[in-house]
Amino acid sequence: MKLISLLLHLAVCAFAQNSSQPNATFTNPVLPGWHSDPSCTHVNSTFFCVTSTFEAFPGLPVYASKDLRNWKLVSHVWNREAQLPGVSWNTTQQQQGMYAATIRHHEGEIFVVCEYLGLPGGIIGVLFRTSDPFDEDAWSDPLIFHPDKIDPDLFWENGTLYVATQGIVLQKLDMKTGELSKPTSLWNGTGGVWPEGPHLYKRDGYYYLMIAEGGTAEDHSITIARSRQLYGPYEAYEHNPILTNRNTQRYFQTVGHGDLFQDEEGAWWGMCLATRSGPAFEIYPMGREAVLFPATWEKGQWPVLQTIEGRMNGWPSLPTKNRDVPGDGPFNSDPDAYDFEAGSKMPKNLIHWRVPREGAFKIGSEGLEVTPSRTNLTGIPFGPVELSGQRGISFIGRRQTDTLFAFSVDLQSKPQQPNHEAGVTVFLTQVNHIDLGVVYLPAANATGGQLVFRFRVESQNVPIPVPETKIVPVPADWKASALRLEISTSNNVTYEFSASPVEKPEAAINIGTASAQLVSAGNGTFVGSLVGAYATCNGAGEGLDCPKEERVVFKRWRYTGKGQQIADAEIIQ
Repeated sequence: MKLISLLLHLAVCAFAQNSSQPNATFTNPVLPGWHSDPSCTHVNSTFFCVTSTFEAFPGLPVYASKDLRNWKLVSHVWNREAQLPGVSWNTTQQQQGMYAATIRHHEGEIFVVCEYLGLPGGIIGVLFRTSDPFDEDAWSDPLIFHPDKIDPDLFWENGTLYVATQGIVLQKLDMKTGELSKPTSLWNGTGGVWPEGPHLYKRDGYYYLMIAEGGTAEDHSITIARSRQLYGPYEAYEHNPILTNRNTQRYFQTVGHGDLFQDEEGAWWGMCLATRSGPAFEIYPMGREAVLFPATWEKGQWPVLQTIEGRMNGWPSLPTKNRDVPGDGPFNSDPDAYDFEAGSKMPKNLIHWRVPREGAFKIGSEGLEVTPSRTNLTGIPFGPVELSGQRGISFIGRRQTDTLFAFSVDLQSKPQQPNHEAGVTVFLTQVNHIDLGVVYLPAANATGGQLVFRFRVESQNVPIPVPETKIVPVPADWKASALRLEISTSNNVTYEFSASPVEKPEAAINIGTASAQLVSAGNGTFVGSLVGAYATCNGAGEGLDCPKEERVVFKRWRYTGKGQQIADAEIIQ
């Protein structure tokens, strides 16, 4: 009842403020940065969307909006280790984890269903629920079920819950036991590879089945079929696909995996994923992002979806701009300005790669305190577990949400032990990242050592040369100062890494530059770049622990977007 009362209040407020404005335009992506496989629902005056997160934790972010352009991060569905104990640390490869969730509203509750891939025992399905999506702690522990295929959908009829998955097959799901019925094949698409991402809608006496097919790259598309009976047979639309940008020169590519929903006035909208790559499909560090499109769906007819562009016409109307959304999370497109004051909460948009070790990140009296992990950002992919990164790497980051941006953080405490390192990174996966670290390098034949900046790139499965590691000694007159480490972009293809003493930012020196192609796909074709900070002892120590419990302290975390590319030759502020 708490959710219903809150949303009714929001609906009254929205109506009082005038519900829509005609012929408005908007720009895509509306959820910039890595936000693949969006699924959305509308409850009274509020839209809710969830996206895939794979190995990132906390996972399955829920964004809320009242105007379809401003999206606030209100909670994460998977937000505590106790919900799925041990699952994250048993995930080995780089693109496993939480795949393609669906969000739906049913009888006063919000439900999110997803499947977790990469466990030794196979896929597990997880069904979460809440009566208050604005409260992270209100998300339930999951109902566990065991499907054979991925990309689950939720559809209720006559008190029965159905789950449609890749293939496309339909099963009943017992909400008490997690038992699944025998699968029934519904439709296998139009001939494209990987028919998946199904969503069922009932309208005007038809069951509509909308799916993704063609793979997740340039041939991605959305197709649709319908039937008078839930179990079919399903008739394919003769003009499929109903949405795609394949075989075009459009800047937005890989369009697919969409969901449809209505606004307060009954107008239809959709969200799907797309990649800002252009047809060359070479440089797209933010990966698959969430884009919005208007739709029309006349009675008894097939839905018509507007082609994805950077600048869209919100026909017939758009909800009035409104940022009055509950919750303490940030809007996705807003800048970060975190000083990590004692007693403050960890910002909701900061995430990790797998569940971190307990206590590894803490906001204390001096700032954000990070316990270095024995493994570095790469780890040893086929080595012992403690050096693979499975048990958590000491990395914390946020999505790169802008083509042009500046990110910086102040390193208050410098490494003091041999090979200890703290720095900033553009992180796609453990085998595709670009780092600027402050490292204490031991002397070759003497006691003591040297404090240096180290620019280093790890990038696998990319078609360009990987830059050589670069070492720059920290200037002698900087050693008494806290150090500001910065990552920025002055164009759409290059990252620039620089450092300065906090007291003299004008004295910044450029340490290295790297192509964004190094973190475009590679071993992270499903994910997108994060920017953030890390600390490691680079393999020293034993087990999970570095030789000495030495916390690294970060302060003054800043991220500011400076430009968003929406077409081949157009960047907007």
